[in-house]
Amino acid sequence: MADRTEKIVNELLESYKKYDITGRIDAENMLGKNILIEIVEEIRKVLFPGFFDKNRVRSEYMRFLVGERLEFIQYNLQKQIAKALGNQDLCSECRKSAVNAKAGEITYKFLERLGIIRDRLYTDIKAAYDGDPAAYSTDEIIFSYPGVFAVTVYRIAHELWLLEVPMIPRIMTEYAHSSTGIDIHPGAEIGRYFFIDHGTGIVIGETTVIGDNVKIYQGVTLGALSTRKGQELKGVKRHPTIGDNVTIYSGTTILGGDTVIGNGATIGGNAFIISSVSEGMKVSVKNPELQFTRGGDKGQEKF
Repeated sequence: MADRTEKIVNELLESYKKYDITGRIDAENMLGKNILIEIVEEIRKVLFPGFFDKNRVRSEYMRFLVGERLEFIQYNLQKQIAKALGNQDLCSECRKSAVNAKAGEITYKFLERLGIIRDRLYTDIKAAYDGDPAAYSTDEIIFSYPGVFAVTVYRIAHELWLLEVPMIPRIMTEYAHSSTGIDIHPGAEIGRYFFIDHGTGIVIGETTVIGDNVKIYQGVTLGALSTRKGQELKGVKRHPTIGDNVTIYSGTTILGGDTVIGNGATIGGNAFIISSVSEGMKVSVKNPELQFTRGGDKGQEKF
């Protein structure tokens, strides 16, 4: 048994050498996924005070509580950003102190944007409540709507993306993706009053641009027309642009960097769109013909 175990160990060690990109042995700058999730949850508590706390939040202690949470976020996020920067070629020759200083500046710039994130999220919650007759309170939306959770994490990650933080924004949005089935790339640009209804199966690609007051339903894909060129397309506008006041119903796929959905357009369910749609247009798929049959021993009878 010991010989067989030794053989397995040796084979795995050889595999680690052969497929080096699948391991990070002796790595100094490995990011901590679990601590990044903790950071996201602490940021959510700052953005929505009183909603996700274990105990009652009292107004007289808010200054102390917010300060304590910002200290936790600042300390841990700066460490993670420093690790992310340390993994980049551009910082491979930087002194550690220089990387830490850059990470600290990025962290404070991010913290300074928390008020703007709260402003955007207020509009998203208003859009959800105003646009969903099944919602009985904004509390219900904040607590339970997967779209609001996914958009909250996206708005956090997007600010870090704008600050050119590597890896961390994607880890954050994939955390939301795994929890909700809603995949929003942190590089996408999304305007105010954005509402995702139901949400499962939504994909919003990296170079997507979405205007204000847009509503999309489950199963919508805003994707690239072709990814066969892979890394050659990095940085190229690959995903569609959605104008203001657009509604996109469930199961619709809209592809391509040159595809523009004009202001005020309505896209019906299950559409497949690879070219632009003019302002104010309504697009729908022709209803399929339904056939009803009743089976029996003497065959099927059509109606």
